[in-house]
Amino acid sequence: MKDLRDVIKRPVITEHSADLMAEKKYTFEVSPKANKTEIKDAVETIFGVKVEKVNTMNQKGKFKRMGRYGGYRPNRKKAVVQLTADSKELDFFEA
Repeated sequence: MKDLRDVIKRPVITEHSADLMAEKKYTFEVSPKANKTEIKDAVETIFGVKVEKVNTMNQKGKFKRMGRYGGYRPNRKKAVVQLTADSKELDFFEA
């Protein structure tokens, strides 16, 4: 990866990911080509926190229909990043 800001696309805000935030686990959609080391470096640099571990998962795109035409949504990669206990929390809902 060239730039660390190309690694992280956006945070994933769902009910499940909101529950994980209490445990200092944050979910991001990341570049499909990014590995765990690049994701860890990107989160530590962008947010100024310490990362304990990174779990990644690849999601296959769902089949969707538009009338008689069918196609697939794009594949995506998600990363669940756990911060260290002494690290500050990330706030995605700042005004």
